[in-house]
Amino acid sequence: MAKAAASKTAASPSVERRPALAGRSTAATGVKVEVLPPADRISLRAPEASVAALSKALGVTLPQKPKTSASKAGRTALWLGPDEWLVIDEAGNDPLADCVEVSALHSAVGISHRNIAISVAGAGAAAAINSGCPQDLSLEAFPVGAASRTILGKAEIVLLRNAPDAFRVECWRSFSDYVFTFLSEGSRDAAV
Repeated sequence: MAKAAASKTAASPSVERRPALAGRSTAATGVKVEVLPPADRISLRAPEASVAALSKALGVTLPQKPKTSASKAGRTALWLGPDEWLVIDEAGNDPLADCVEVSALHSAVGISHRNIAISVAGAGAAAAINSGCPQDLSLEAFPVGAASRTILGKAEIVLLRNAPDAFRVECWRSFSDYVFTFLSEGSRDAAV
């Protein structure tokens, strides 16, 4: 009996968690769509009275105006509503841990494994996104640093403009294949 248990243990396959869309990218003339590396993220809710304490703890000033973001030292805070932010850390630090000691009223929920980030860059990036997103992505209406919760086709996304010709698209991992495919098709249609 012990021999059978030992052989069963030795034959057990190893479990490896792979990121959704691992290694996927596509490029068309003037547009590149690629999956970004994993990042730490929190969904943060807090009243105005708590913003200063949370900003200090997070090391980035939480923006308080619609369609804005703020970045510092690999951490970005995106305004999603009057009391709601998406905080993304690409420097390997845990924003949830930074909120633990804050006594000001807030709710911080780790969503690192819920979201996937996709980069859309190049001269045709805005046109590729606009293939399924009704938002005006002209530089005048959506300048560098602008962020919003919107839709792409039938999926909710959070959109951040990081450069005149580059965007970060955040979506739930359960919609990531759909969003990636939609953006890939849009990039071919928008090829310049």
